[in-house]
Amino acid sequence: MRDLAKAQITIGVLAYFSTIWYEVIKLYNSSNINLVNSIGIIILQFVLILVLSYIIIAILEWIRLFDLKTNSILTLIVIVTVRIISLL
Repeated sequence: MRDLAKAQITIGVLAYFSTIWYEVIKLYNSSNINLVNSIGIIILQFVLILVLSYIIIAILEWIRLFDLKTNSILTLIVIVTVRIISLL
């Protein structure tokens, strides 16, 4: 597996697990639980974060502004920040 693909998957999974806690806590505290709907939203968010990390790292590698490690860190910061802002 190429280093770029490894970085894209790793950053996507890290961003997902760092931002999913809000949904898990909201699901836990909810009095009326629609489990199928909640699991569907959690899976959809996982796919969307993976796609977003793939696109951002691919664009940064295409521009060749920084090396892969720096691009990965920037991507992680951007995804987590966008996700936190979208919760507000």
